[in-house]
Amino acid sequence: MPRAAHSPRPRVLCGLERLAQAKLPQLRGRRVGLLMHPASVTSSLRSARAILHELYRSKLTALFGPQHGFAGEKQDNMVESGHTVDADYGIPIFSLYSETRSPTGKMLEHVDTLVVDLQDVGTRVYTFEWTTALALEACAAAGKSIVVLDRPNPLGGVAIEGNLIRPGYESFVGLHPVPMRHGLTLGEMALVVNAKLARRPGRPSCDLSVVPVSGWRRRMWFDETGLPWVLPSPNMPTVETAVVYPGQVLLEGTNLSEGRGTTRPFEIFGAPWLDVRAVALRLAKRKLPGCVFREHNFEPTFHKWKGENCRGLQIHVTDRNRFKPHMTTLAILQEVSRLHRGAFEWRKPPYEYVTDRLPIDVLTGDPEVREAIDSGADLPDLEASWSKEIRDYRREVRPHLLYRT
Repeated sequence: MPRAAHSPRPRVLCGLERLAQAKLPQLRGRRVGLLMHPASVTSSLRSARAILHELYRSKLTALFGPQHGFAGEKQDNMVESGHTVDADYGIPIFSLYSETRSPTGKMLEHVDTLVVDLQDVGTRVYTFEWTTALALEACAAAGKSIVVLDRPNPLGGVAIEGNLIRPGYESFVGLHPVPMRHGLTLGEMALVVNAKLARRPGRPSCDLSVVPVSGWRRRMWFDETGLPWVLPSPNMPTVETAVVYPGQVLLEGTNLSEGRGTTRPFEIFGAPWLDVRAVALRLAKRKLPGCVFREHNFEPTFHKWKGENCRGLQIHVTDRNRFKPHMTTLAILQEVSRLHRGAFEWRKPPYEYVTDRLPIDVLTGDPEVREAIDSGADLPDLEASWSKEIRDYRREVRPHLLYRT
């Protein structure tokens, strides 16, 4: 919920800001690589690249970029970036969304320690956490260390929503079994993954350090931190986008537009054939908490239905603490598929390099979710069926939580 007008703004310092104030002993005398993107900035919008070069000069020896490119310019999944050289510092920029999504041994020859500074959005299918997980494995194998400069989870760290990935459904949008809305910061996720690596017989975990966020509490949303929002990817323009994303990202597995090619991706959705009023009426009868739907036509400038008039809706979140993004989108999909059996379709492969499964199953990590939508199953019952695995998940991650509520 928005802060009351008289409430003081909390002072929150991300891991990068803390690094800028004092050099880390873990980096003393070491060759440093930096995995970052455009949102890797201080509260005054200075980039991590500039900060580390200022602190370590010639010891900054390589840069790495995740999906969407080092500069954050690539729009969609499976749009790869090439390797290049930094024009100012003359050091290599390695793409971790290219022919490889994991740092290679050749890349890691340039560094002793990899610093990771990525703004995540608290959703399992957002790939930055899995780029970090693959970097942990690669650095463990190569005998390199990792330092994660932590950042707030924009959705807070209290609510958890969705199923865990079923065995055999792991992919680059979910390498480890966590819920869709997982409630962790990137640093906490790294600790959880590294603990899993440590349990593998005969294989090392990574020498991992996390620089925590100062002043952040799990109950805080991003716009309560005082930190500036910078797009971590081209279609994540606002905090409001991040709030709906744990559900609306599922539309990537359908022929519904998720609003790419507009100024409000994921908040708006539709298609030329959508019976907007019928869908809105059915959704209103469900009394979905914390949101309302408003009719909104749009014409995407790229992606699905490019240049066509889409009849659609915009999700307006009225109470973020009651809103359930994942369950809301499952309800949307169920109503749209019921009304439009001849027009609505599940998207065909590939999706994030998976060619043998439907994209919706890759996104949810469990085909039973799609089957529940198709069959018209009771969604509260589906949600209740996940309660035990979510309790087990909370128990597993509890030792790695860095922040109080």
